[in-house]
Amino acid sequence: MALLRFLLFSFLCTLFVYQCHGACAEVDSDTEAVAGKGFKLGCISCKRRSEVRGEANIEWYFRPKGEADFFLIYTYNGDESTIENDQFADRVDWNGSKRSKDIQDASIYLFNVTFNDSGTYRCFFNRILSYDNYEYNDVVSKVVHLSVVGKATRGTASIVSEVMMYVSIIGLQLWLLIEMIYCYRKIAAAGEEALREAA
Repeated sequence: MALLRFLLFSFLCTLFVYQCHGACAEVDSDTEAVAGKGFKLGCISCKRRSEVRGEANIEWYFRPKGEADFFLIYTYNGDESTIENDQFADRVDWNGSKRSKDIQDASIYLFNVTFNDSGTYRCFFNRILSYDNYEYNDVVSKVVHLSVVGKATRGTASIVSEVMMYVSIIGLQLWLLIEMIYCYRKIAAAGEEALREAA
């Protein structure tokens, strides 16, 4: 009976799987890149209502450290991408939403990062939301302050979590050892008791 209930529940769950939709979470981009390596510049802008149809065009701008003005470096419209500045020629690739004009992840990947790539990046979502009776234009801007370092540095949280992991492992192993000794002594005492009773 329990097996039948489980199978029925599993069957009903599989019927409703097609109605599931992925969620969108706006996560800030990393801000420290290592020279000579690749780096993902993250830019996510979630729609407030996923059932509303939308299309977006993306523009990325860059302002080098110490400069006053931004300049266009990259555009993407869902079909094609264009590198707009020679400094980034053959070094930028689209790493966001694919196979959709309804772009919510506009991340790009920067190859072979140099110290000249330090500065402020800004991505713009030029989004058109289509409702039954009208269209709404929405412009969203996200900013990433990128610093380029020669060697990767570990954050404090990473170091603390690694130390805590080793402390936990050692603590659990000691607890297991104590439990094994306790159980061995208990079994040995029970065995001696049984031998005394048998004698």
